[in-house]
Amino acid sequence: MTDSSVHTEAAVTPATGPEGQGKDKGEDGRGRGPRQRSSRRAGRILRWSAASLAVLVLGTAGAGYFYYEHLNHNIKKARLNLGDSAAPEAAPNAAGQTPLNILLIGSDSRNTARNLKLGGSRDDVGRPPLADVQMLVHLSADRTNMSVVSLPRDTMIPIPKCTDPKNGHVYDALPLAMANRSLERGGPGCTVAAWTELTHHQVHIDHFMMVDFSGVVDMADAIGGVPVCVDQNVWSRHGSGLKLRKGETRVTGVQALQWLRTRYGFEDGTDIGRTHAQHMYMNSMARELRKNARIDKPAQMRALAEAATKALTVDDGLGTIKKLYDLMGEMQKVPTERITTTTLPVVEWPQDPDRRIPAPGDAEQVLSMIIDDAPMDGRASTPKPAQQPQDPSQDTAAAQADIAVQVRNGTGSATLAQVPGRAGAVVQVLQGKGFTRAVQDGTAASGADTSVQFPSADLEGDAQAVAEALGIPSGRVHQSTGVSGVTLTVGADWRTGDAYPKTVTPDRPPASAAVQHGDEVGCMKVQKGYTW
Repeated sequence: MTDSSVHTEAAVTPATGPEGQGKDKGEDGRGRGPRQRSSRRAGRILRWSAASLAVLVLGTAGAGYFYYEHLNHNIKKARLNLGDSAAPEAAPNAAGQTPLNILLIGSDSRNTARNLKLGGSRDDVGRPPLADVQMLVHLSADRTNMSVVSLPRDTMIPIPKCTDPKNGHVYDALPLAMANRSLERGGPGCTVAAWTELTHHQVHIDHFMMVDFSGVVDMADAIGGVPVCVDQNVWSRHGSGLKLRKGETRVTGVQALQWLRTRYGFEDGTDIGRTHAQHMYMNSMARELRKNARIDKPAQMRALAEAATKALTVDDGLGTIKKLYDLMGEMQKVPTERITTTTLPVVEWPQDPDRRIPAPGDAEQVLSMIIDDAPMDGRASTPKPAQQPQDPSQDTAAAQADIAVQVRNGTGSATLAQVPGRAGAVVQVLQGKGFTRAVQDGTAASGADTSVQFPSADLEGDAQAVAEALGIPSGRVHQSTGVSGVTLTVGADWRTGDAYPKTVTPDRPPASAAVQHGDEVGCMKVQKGYTW
């Protein structure tokens, strides 16, 4: 175990900095790392702590069993993916290792008396909660580094069709909508589906963890508070209500929730500043857990176990103490200084200055590093072999002349006009390659990325043949009930040319991503007009 062993719980908590939907008229509208010697000492402490936790949980044959079941019962579970398709699992590297991707979700639910008291209006009681904080945690295949990418809640993204598992209600796809709306469309599994779409069906999300307002409060209290810092006195008088003096403060309970929810008071008063504050909280909480998770503090460890299990909603595949512990073990392998946090680069949406869209080029660069398992701290990782192809389809492709292909023009986006005649041009390319049954499909596909979809397994081989002929990566081929046959969507990432453009994985994210490292210590900049 390394000195980042408790990062799982640190990562979970900042996902609960929610706020409401709609125009932002207020908060309720819709370290430096240890030296090598202390690092080794922290590793020993954590090994002892793990043994202590095992004793606490397992205890005697009788009492320990009932306590273990009690903790399991605390954990709430939901389906992982409510969309029509999931991204294929990543191919293993030369050592047989694969990356892990965990989506952290902060719910703004006011549907309990306690959550309502902690924030929000009574008008919000009964409405479906929103995913106002979303962070994708990417654990590298070789476990040498971890990247955390936040998505600002007011970012406009496509949200795919989702089916509510409780009542079977089908939510139609939304071409562009606020990212936080995904949660209200059946639950956290629809937020997972939206990230699958956002990452071009190339990032397989293994698990999700979701927490609400009260979960933040309980976790902050259980750990004894989390140190945060501001560069001058701050008072979010028109927002969360956070009021702190200049310098470092150990925030607990409601004050910790205020910190995570504060938008008006940090940096430029946008969601970007809020995500930076959440990253600071996340890194600081990791250090506190490392320092306090000790064998001589069994009561605190038990309180943390109670708080964490009661706070969490997870996917079915992560719904026991053992599975959570195993996941923590994987995250413990990453040194604290190799944990990076960033925000997906966004720009103002031309149709509404209060909304954002993924920044052309820069957002793709960040996502491509996740897709290609590239470290975001600029340091070399274990040499990686050439990308292994997706497992070959068991379905044999028909002759090219017998494959019917529908081609859609999806080259338009929030910032780019659609390329006229693009679908027809690609149809001609396909016909020239022998796909004589290729035709245009006028279905609207603005904002989409290039992909090849097929409705049933018997057409998978045909879809892969189309992708191969055009140089489209096999990871862009996936099954969907939203098409009636093999369907090629020519996206905004392929506006010209006869072959899909090859990309090169960057060695670091763009400057607009504002990467923070786990060993960095600093203070949040206070927004002008919010001092006292």
